[in-house]
Amino acid sequence: MDAAVGAGVDEAAQVGAFWRGLGLPGLIDVHTHFMPERVMDKVWAYFDAVGPMTGVDWPITYRDAEDERVRRLRDFGVRAFTAMVYPHKPGMAAWLNSWAAEFAARTPDCLHTGTFYPEPGAADEVRRAIESGAQVFKTHLQVGAYDPTDPLLDDVWGILAESGTPVVTHCGSGPVPGKHTGPGPIGAVLSRHPQLRLIVAHLGTPEYAEFLDLADRFTHVHLDTTMVFTDFTERMAPFPPALRPRLLDHQDRILLGTDFPNIPYPYAHALDSLARLGLGDAWLRAVCYENAARLFAGSPAVRLLGRDSA
Repeated sequence: MDAAVGAGVDEAAQVGAFWRGLGLPGLIDVHTHFMPERVMDKVWAYFDAVGPMTGVDWPITYRDAEDERVRRLRDFGVRAFTAMVYPHKPGMAAWLNSWAAEFAARTPDCLHTGTFYPEPGAADEVRRAIESGAQVFKTHLQVGAYDPTDPLLDDVWGILAESGTPVVTHCGSGPVPGKHTGPGPIGAVLSRHPQLRLIVAHLGTPEYAEFLDLADRFTHVHLDTTMVFTDFTERMAPFPPALRPRLLDHQDRILLGTDFPNIPYPYAHALDSLARLGLGDAWLRAVCYENAARLFAGSPAVRLLGRDSA
Protein backbone atom coordinates (compact mmCIF):
# COMPACT_ATOMS: atom_id res chain seq x y z
CA MET A 1 0.00 0.00 0.00
CA ASP A 2 1.24 3.52 -0.75
CA ALA A 3 -0.09 7.00 -1.38
CA ALA A 4 -0.01 6.49 -5.12
CA VAL A 5 -2.70 3.82 -4.93
CA GLY A 6 -6.03 5.24 -6.01
CA ALA A 7 -9.25 4.90 -4.07
CA GLY A 8 -10.50 2.23 -6.47
CA VAL A 9 -12.16 -1.15 -6.25
CA ASP A 10 -8.97 -2.85 -5.06
CA GLU A 11 -8.58 -0.64 -2.01
CA ALA A 12 -11.12 -2.59 0.06
CA ALA A 13 -9.06 -5.72 -0.54
CA GLN A 14 -5.89 -3.90 0.50
CA VAL A 15 -7.44 -2.59 3.71
CA GLY A 16 -8.95 -6.01 4.46
CA ALA A 17 -5.58 -7.67 3.97
CA PHE A 18 -4.09 -5.24 6.52
CA TRP A 19 -6.43 -6.06 9.40
CA ARG A 20 -6.79 -9.74 8.57
CA GLY A 21 -3.00 -10.02 8.60
CA LEU A 22 -3.07 -8.73 12.18
CA GLY A 23 -5.72 -11.27 13.18
CA LEU A 24 -8.29 -8.55 13.84
CA PRO A 25 -12.03 -8.70 13.08
CA GLY A 26 -11.80 -5.28 11.42
CA LEU A 27 -10.96 -1.69 12.34
CA ILE A 28 -12.43 0.92 14.67
CA ASP A 29 -11.92 4.47 13.39
CA VAL A 30 -12.61 7.12 16.04
CA HIS A 31 -12.16 10.13 13.75
CA THR A 32 -14.45 10.12 10.72
CA HIS A 33 -16.80 12.86 9.58
CA PHE A 34 -20.48 12.62 8.71
CA MET A 35 -22.42 15.89 8.80
CA PRO A 36 -25.57 17.47 7.42
CA GLU A 37 -25.08 17.81 3.66
CA ARG A 38 -24.90 21.60 3.59
CA VAL A 39 -22.34 21.59 6.41
CA MET A 40 -20.22 18.97 4.68
CA ASP A 41 -20.35 21.01 1.47
CA LYS A 42 -18.96 24.00 3.37
CA VAL A 43 -16.22 21.86 4.92
CA TRP A 44 -15.22 20.61 1.49
CA ALA A 45 -15.21 24.17 0.18
CA TYR A 46 -12.84 25.08 3.02
CA PHE A 47 -10.43 22.32 2.05
CA ASP A 48 -10.71 23.33 -1.60
CA ALA A 49 -9.50 26.80 -0.54
CA VAL A 50 -6.87 25.65 1.96
CA GLY A 51 -4.18 25.47 -0.73
CA PRO A 52 -3.78 29.24 -1.03
CA MET A 53 -3.73 29.46 2.81
CA THR A 54 -1.08 26.80 3.36
CA GLY A 55 0.55 26.38 -0.01
CA VAL A 56 -0.50 22.71 -0.06
CA ASP A 57 -3.38 21.37 -2.14
CA TRP A 58 -5.94 19.32 -0.21
CA PRO A 59 -8.06 17.26 -2.62
CA ILE A 60 -10.93 15.31 -1.03
CA THR A 61 -10.41 11.65 -1.94
CA TYR A 62 -13.90 10.46 -0.91
CA ARG A 63 -16.18 13.27 -2.12
CA ASP A 64 -19.16 10.94 -2.36
CA ALA A 65 -22.78 10.90 -1.28
CA GLU A 66 -23.39 9.98 2.36
CA ASP A 67 -24.67 6.46 1.71
CA GLU A 68 -21.69 5.74 -0.53
CA ARG A 69 -19.28 6.91 2.18
CA VAL A 70 -20.94 4.63 4.75
CA ARG A 71 -20.80 1.73 2.31
CA ARG A 72 -17.13 2.36 1.61
CA LEU A 73 -16.19 2.26 5.31
CA ARG A 74 -18.10 -0.99 5.70
CA ASP A 75 -16.36 -2.42 2.64
CA PHE A 76 -13.04 -1.47 4.23
CA GLY A 77 -14.01 -3.49 7.31
CA VAL A 78 -14.42 -0.50 9.61
CA ARG A 79 -16.67 -2.04 12.26
CA ALA A 80 -17.34 1.16 14.20
CA PHE A 81 -16.78 4.80 13.32
CA THR A 82 -17.86 8.30 14.33
CA ALA A 83 -19.80 11.24 12.92
CA MET A 84 -17.53 14.07 14.03
CA VAL A 85 -19.59 17.27 13.97
CA TYR A 86 -18.51 20.62 15.40
CA PRO A 87 -20.03 24.11 15.53
CA HIS A 88 -18.22 27.34 14.70
CA LYS A 89 -20.80 29.72 16.19
CA PRO A 90 -23.51 29.84 18.87
CA GLY A 91 -26.78 28.10 18.14
CA MET A 92 -25.33 25.28 16.04
CA ALA A 93 -24.56 22.61 18.62
CA ALA A 94 -28.14 21.57 19.42
CA TRP A 95 -28.99 21.29 15.73
CA LEU A 96 -25.86 19.25 14.98
CA ASN A 97 -26.54 17.00 17.97
CA SER A 98 -30.07 16.37 16.74
CA TRP A 99 -28.78 15.45 13.29
CA ALA A 100 -26.03 13.21 14.72
CA ALA A 101 -28.56 11.36 16.90
CA GLU A 102 -30.72 10.69 13.85
CA PHE A 103 -27.70 9.57 11.83
CA ALA A 104 -26.60 7.15 14.58
CA ALA A 105 -30.13 5.77 14.84
CA ARG A 106 -30.11 4.79 11.16
CA THR A 107 -26.41 3.81 11.12
CA PRO A 108 -25.93 1.23 13.89
CA ASP A 109 -22.17 0.92 13.38
CA CYS A 110 -21.69 4.65 14.04
CA LEU A 111 -20.73 5.73 17.54
CA HIS A 112 -23.38 8.28 18.50
CA THR A 113 -21.43 11.56 18.40
CA GLY A 114 -22.18 14.90 20.06
CA THR A 115 -20.63 18.34 20.20
CA PHE A 116 -20.84 21.66 22.10
CA TYR A 117 -19.92 25.34 21.98
CA PRO A 118 -19.27 27.91 24.73
CA GLU A 119 -22.71 29.44 25.02
CA PRO A 120 -25.41 29.69 27.68
CA GLY A 121 -27.05 26.31 28.18
CA ALA A 122 -24.04 24.36 26.86
CA ALA A 123 -23.93 22.09 29.92
CA ASP A 124 -27.65 21.33 29.65
CA GLU A 125 -27.22 20.49 25.96
CA VAL A 126 -24.33 18.13 26.67
CA ARG A 127 -26.25 16.46 29.46
CA ARG A 128 -29.26 16.06 27.17
CA ALA A 129 -27.08 14.58 24.41
CA ILE A 130 -25.58 12.04 26.80
CA GLU A 131 -29.02 11.10 28.10
CA SER A 132 -30.13 10.55 24.50
CA GLY A 133 -27.22 8.17 23.90
CA ALA A 134 -24.17 10.20 22.85
CA GLN A 135 -21.04 8.06 23.36
CA VAL A 136 -18.34 10.46 22.15
CA PHE A 137 -18.05 14.22 21.61
CA LYS A 138 -16.03 16.32 19.18
CA THR A 139 -14.74 19.82 19.78
CA HIS A 140 -12.58 21.86 17.42
CA LEU A 141 -10.69 24.69 19.13
CA GLN A 142 -9.19 25.88 15.85
CA VAL A 143 -12.38 26.12 13.78
CA GLY A 144 -14.52 27.18 16.75
CA ALA A 145 -11.88 29.75 17.76
CA TYR A 146 -12.78 29.54 21.44
CA ASP A 147 -10.88 29.14 24.68
CA PRO A 148 -11.51 25.71 26.24
CA THR A 149 -11.15 27.35 29.67
CA ASP A 150 -14.15 29.60 28.97
CA PRO A 151 -16.32 29.54 32.14
CA LEU A 152 -19.29 28.58 29.97
CA LEU A 153 -17.56 25.24 29.38
CA ASP A 154 -16.43 24.39 32.90
CA ASP A 155 -19.60 22.44 33.69
CA VAL A 156 -19.39 20.79 30.25
CA TRP A 157 -15.93 19.39 30.95
CA GLY A 158 -17.11 18.34 34.40
CA ILE A 159 -20.09 16.44 32.99
CA LEU A 160 -17.91 14.68 30.43
CA ALA A 161 -15.30 13.77 33.06
CA GLU A 162 -17.86 12.50 35.56
CA SER A 163 -19.74 10.45 32.95
CA GLY A 164 -16.53 9.06 31.44
CA THR A 165 -17.62 10.16 27.98
CA PRO A 166 -14.62 10.56 25.62
CA VAL A 167 -14.18 13.83 23.75
CA VAL A 168 -12.10 14.05 20.59
CA THR A 169 -10.51 17.51 20.61
CA HIS A 170 -8.62 19.28 17.84
CA CYS A 171 -6.30 21.21 20.12
CA GLY A 172 -3.02 21.06 18.24
CA SER A 173 -1.88 23.98 16.11
CA GLY A 174 -1.91 22.23 12.72
CA PRO A 175 -2.44 22.95 9.94
CA VAL A 176 -2.67 26.65 10.95
CA PRO A 177 -2.25 27.82 14.57
CA GLY A 178 -5.26 29.27 16.35
CA LYS A 179 -5.46 31.63 19.29
CA HIS A 180 -6.42 28.81 21.66
CA THR A 181 -4.57 25.84 20.16
CA GLY A 182 -1.49 24.18 21.62
CA PRO A 183 -1.06 22.21 24.85
CA GLY A 184 -1.48 25.17 27.19
CA PRO A 185 -5.22 25.89 27.02
CA ILE A 186 -6.40 22.27 26.98
CA GLY A 187 -3.76 21.42 29.59
CA ALA A 188 -5.41 23.91 31.91
CA VAL A 189 -8.72 22.08 31.38
CA LEU A 190 -7.08 18.78 32.27
CA SER A 191 -5.61 20.28 35.42
CA ARG A 192 -9.14 21.14 36.55
CA HIS A 193 -10.67 17.89 35.28
CA PRO A 194 -7.96 15.20 35.43
CA GLN A 195 -10.47 12.37 34.92
CA LEU A 196 -11.50 13.77 31.52
CA ARG A 197 -11.19 11.15 28.77
CA LEU A 198 -9.62 13.50 26.27
CA ILE A 199 -8.67 12.15 22.83
CA VAL A 200 -6.13 14.51 21.27
CA ALA A 201 -6.89 14.62 17.55
CA HIS A 202 -4.02 14.31 15.07
CA LEU A 203 -1.71 13.34 17.93
CA GLY A 204 -1.51 17.08 18.61
CA THR A 205 0.13 17.98 15.28
CA PRO A 206 2.63 19.64 15.24
CA GLU A 207 3.19 19.74 19.03
CA TYR A 208 3.72 15.99 19.25
CA ALA A 209 6.13 15.96 22.19
CA GLU A 210 4.05 18.39 24.23
CA PHE A 211 0.86 16.37 23.86
CA LEU A 212 2.69 13.16 24.67
CA ASP A 213 3.80 15.00 27.81
CA LEU A 214 0.14 15.59 28.66
CA ALA A 215 -0.49 11.86 28.22
CA ASP A 216 2.37 11.26 30.67
CA ARG A 217 0.75 13.56 33.22
CA PHE A 218 -2.90 12.54 32.79
CA THR A 219 -3.68 8.84 32.64
CA HIS A 220 -7.02 9.30 30.84
CA VAL A 221 -5.56 11.24 27.91
CA HIS A 222 -5.64 9.35 24.60
CA LEU A 223 -4.29 10.39 21.21
CA ASP A 224 -5.60 9.57 17.75
CA THR A 225 -3.47 8.96 14.67
CA THR A 226 -5.50 11.10 12.28
CA MET A 227 -3.31 12.03 9.29
CA VAL A 228 -0.10 11.65 11.31
CA PHE A 229 2.80 9.71 9.71
CA THR A 230 1.30 9.97 6.19
CA ASP A 231 3.39 11.35 3.34
CA PHE A 232 1.08 14.38 3.26
CA THR A 233 1.66 15.35 6.89
CA GLU A 234 5.30 14.32 6.95
CA ARG A 235 6.00 17.03 4.37
CA MET A 236 4.45 19.71 6.59
CA ALA A 237 4.89 18.51 10.17
CA PRO A 238 7.08 15.40 10.32
CA PHE A 239 6.84 13.21 13.39
CA PRO A 240 10.31 13.11 15.00
CA PRO A 241 11.78 9.59 14.88
CA ALA A 242 13.18 10.15 18.37
CA LEU A 243 9.61 10.20 19.70
CA ARG A 244 8.68 6.77 18.35
CA PRO A 245 9.55 4.95 21.61
CA ARG A 246 6.97 7.14 23.36
CA LEU A 247 4.31 5.75 21.02
CA LEU A 248 5.12 2.34 22.49
CA ASP A 249 4.98 3.79 26.01
CA HIS A 250 1.38 4.85 25.30
CA GLN A 251 0.42 1.81 23.25
CA ASP A 252 -2.80 1.34 25.23
CA ARG A 253 -3.97 4.95 24.68
CA ILE A 254 -3.41 5.56 20.97
CA LEU A 255 -6.42 5.15 18.69
CA LEU A 256 -6.87 4.85 14.95
CA GLY A 257 -8.28 8.01 13.39
CA THR A 258 -8.25 8.97 9.71
CA ASP A 259 -10.38 12.09 8.99
CA PHE A 260 -12.28 10.09 6.36
CA PRO A 261 -13.65 11.31 3.95
CA ASN A 262 -11.70 14.59 4.09
CA ILE A 263 -8.28 13.13 3.33
CA PRO A 264 -6.06 13.93 0.33
CA TYR A 265 -4.91 10.32 -0.15
CA PRO A 266 -6.42 6.80 -0.03
CA TYR A 267 -7.55 5.30 3.27
CA ALA A 268 -5.12 2.43 2.74
CA HIS A 269 -2.19 4.85 2.89
CA ALA A 270 -3.09 5.89 6.44
CA LEU A 271 -2.80 2.26 7.54
CA ASP A 272 0.41 1.70 5.62
CA SER A 273 1.85 4.78 7.32
CA LEU A 274 1.22 3.18 10.71
CA ALA A 275 2.73 -0.14 9.66
CA ARG A 276 5.92 1.41 8.34
CA LEU A 277 6.68 2.89 11.78
CA GLY A 278 7.95 -0.58 12.62
CA LEU A 279 6.43 -0.68 16.09
CA GLY A 280 5.16 -4.25 15.74
CA ASP A 281 1.91 -6.12 15.25
CA ALA A 282 0.86 -5.88 18.90
CA TRP A 283 1.04 -2.08 18.67
CA LEU A 284 -0.97 -2.08 15.44
CA ARG A 285 -3.62 -4.36 16.92
CA ALA A 286 -3.97 -2.13 19.96
CA VAL A 287 -4.16 1.08 17.93
CA CYS A 288 -6.39 -0.14 15.11
CA TYR A 289 -8.96 -2.01 17.18
CA GLU A 290 -8.33 -3.11 20.74
CA ASN A 291 -7.95 0.26 22.48
CA ALA A 292 -11.14 1.67 20.98
CA ALA A 293 -13.04 -1.57 21.65
CA ARG A 294 -12.10 -1.21 25.30
CA LEU A 295 -12.78 2.54 25.50
CA PHE A 296 -16.21 2.22 23.88
CA ALA A 297 -17.07 -1.23 25.21
CA GLY A 298 -20.51 -0.10 26.39
CA SER A 299 -21.58 1.51 23.13
CA PRO A 300 -24.18 -0.18 20.90
CA ALA A 301 -21.91 0.15 17.86
CA VAL A 302 -19.08 -1.76 19.56
CA ARG A 303 -21.42 -4.31 21.20
CA LEU A 304 -22.55 -5.21 17.70
CA LEU A 305 -19.05 -6.49 17.05
CA GLY A 306 -19.59 -9.33 19.49
CA ARG A 307 -16.27 -8.49 21.13
CA ASP A 308 -16.70 -5.80 23.76
CA SER A 309 -13.11 -5.60 24.89
CA ALA A 310 -9.64 -6.52 23.78
